[in-house]
Amino acid sequence: QVQLVETGGGLVQPGGSLRLSCSASGIIFSIVTMNWYRQAPGNQRELVAGTTDAGHLNYADSVKGRFTISRDNAMNTMYLQMNSLKPEDTAVYYCNALIETLSSVQNYWGRGGQVAVSS
Repeated sequence: QVQLVETGGGLVQPGGSLRLSCSASGIIFSIVTMNWYRQAPGNQRELVAGTTDAGHLNYADSVKGRFTISRDNAMNTMYLQMNSLKPEDTAVYYCNALIETLSSVQNYWGRGGQVAVSS
């Protein structure tokens, strides 16, 4: 059974940095896409950054120049380096991946990790 586990959330002051990690485990043939989403209270879940197995990257306009997504294909792990954090970055951050197993291609979600930016 495939699982996604996020680590690295927490509380940080404005202007600070955090690094999120997402590790995929299970019997995985390939990971097509890996993405970070976030959801703030009262808001819809939104795409923060994404990466494909071909190496294409995309970012939400609100995080461009501040966040960097990266991926270690050998370890089935994805990272999100978040710099110059702002209070409006406060949200639950979710790892998402489209994963091909031996029998199917499915969309998976992690449980989420809280990021709070506050002084």
